[in-house]
Amino acid sequence: MRTNEVQMRTNETQMKTTQGTMASSRPWKESFPQTKVPFAMIFSVGAVLFSAHAGGGFATGNQANTYYVGLGWMGPVAAVIAMLLLTLTMREAMIMYNSRKLSSYKELFETLFHPFDKLEWLFEVFFYIMVLMAVAAAISGAATALQEYVGMNYYMGIGVVGVIVLFCTIFGAQLVRTATTYMGIAILVTAIVIYTVGIFESDTSVVTVMQTDFAENGFSAFPQAVVNAFQYAGFQCVTLPTMIACGTALTTKKSCAASMWISFAMNAVALVLSILMLLSWSSVYTAVEGGTSIPTLTSCREMGIGWMTAVYAVCLLACLISTGVTTTFGFVARFEKLPVFRRISSAPIRNAIVSAFIIILSMSISFMGLSNIIQYGYGYCGYLGILVVVIPFLTVGIYKNRKFAKEHEQQ
Repeated sequence: MRTNEVQMRTNETQMKTTQGTMASSRPWKESFPQTKVPFAMIFSVGAVLFSAHAGGGFATGNQANTYYVGLGWMGPVAAVIAMLLLTLTMREAMIMYNSRKLSSYKELFETLFHPFDKLEWLFEVFFYIMVLMAVAAAISGAATALQEYVGMNYYMGIGVVGVIVLFCTIFGAQLVRTATTYMGIAILVTAIVIYTVGIFESDTSVVTVMQTDFAENGFSAFPQAVVNAFQYAGFQCVTLPTMIACGTALTTKKSCAASMWISFAMNAVALVLSILMLLSWSSVYTAVEGGTSIPTLTSCREMGIGWMTAVYAVCLLACLISTGVTTTFGFVARFEKLPVFRRISSAPIRNAIVSAFIIILSMSISFMGLSNIIQYGYGYCGYLGILVVVIPFLTVGIYKNRKFAKEHEQQ
């Protein structure tokens, strides 16, 4: 999961001039004009969610291994359910945000939870814990990659990566942010190539693996598959602030829906592809010590394609570090304005103090190890995301959006 764009675009959204929720009193066609939205715009917004989901965290294979591979043949099914839940949630959020001309995710959740507006703080808690976990996962993932690829001690790797992230945040954040998009594309393309090649290179056919699992377990994993799907969609909802910021150009309900259906197809295909590859190689990477931390890298090395392994390792390391830098920078931009830091007149010193605090905290979490962060850190945030984002938008959100449309169409 990529969080670099999440925090930066959230800060941009918060700075917009607010028109408040007064727009809810306008006629429906004025508050949500029924103009045709170009397909290029619809596609680009859908691609943002795909990019946010399929970043460095996705490319490690750890998320897919933790939440889907253990389900056997039900893994791909659970992945499709998760992507459906995620995109439907984003669709309702964008419709609510755009129809009422809101200006921040704070206003969005106040509208969703009204008349219990203060429940908006639940999303704030979820968002910042989840982003902090993402920074920790980026540091841990990069340290694990160094350990597997060059043999560096894991804890030493955490220290090295932490220092790199700190210096880049203070002195080179702009450069890293500029290069982030290209690094994200590089790791995504490389990962997709590995998944595609891996499915055909494995000695064990993925079809055979799934048939064997079905014969042995049938539908016994279905309840856990549903839980995992909701949990995965829950923590992926950290991308919501990014999506509503990017989705303001979708000025019709139809365009919001079309964009998310495109995103659903892109995300579901990529995630299922990764699960199929990992299923066919699971007996290999689980037999290697530490092989489940970055199973994609372990599988790639076992394929014996040296150049692909080297390119993947470099791209993954760069992508994880860039994610840590840009996400930390977003934290700094948010928290340096707090009264406790305003007493420090020097901006560079203030930034350095805030950055150091965040990175030290993230490094401390990183000692848990990447697999534990994904399983427990992301996992518990996923449960909170289910309660705060997924279920509210797919119940109250749908009801309020339909009610709002009906009332304003009659005016």
